[in-house]
Amino acid sequence: MEQAGPYLTAAMGAYGTAVLTRAQDAAADATVGLGQRIFQLVWRRGDEASRAELERVVDEAADEQDDAYSAAVLSRLLRRALRDDPGLREELSELLPAPAAGTVTITASGERSIAAQHIGTAITGDGHNPPRP
Repeated sequence: MEQAGPYLTAAMGAYGTAVLTRAQDAAADATVGLGQRIFQLVWRRGDEASRAELERVVDEAADEQDDAYSAAVLSRLLRRALRDDPGLREELSELLPAPAAGTVTITASGERSIAAQHIGTAITGDGHNPPRP
């Protein structure tokens, strides 16, 4: 999901619920195009109920102004689809570019969130004094 998330958010932002049925536009950039293909893969492999839920979630997320919230909702939906359909994981991995060797993805979400591969001292919140060496 960490790899697919940015593509899904870009596609949803560009097309809204049309991302589920729209034919790929040759002018769309690679990120939006890949996100659209991921959405369409999940859409095609789902049953009628899961398609209706996907459409509802994408529609709501497209109207939402909070990208972190939208990403979380879409992430939960994609995780459920992957859990319910083991073959989807294989097809999805074929669509996503392989991460570069040594690449690390770190994500922080929410107010005062922090993220780092290596961190010394991290203080969040109000009224703290940094430690003295």
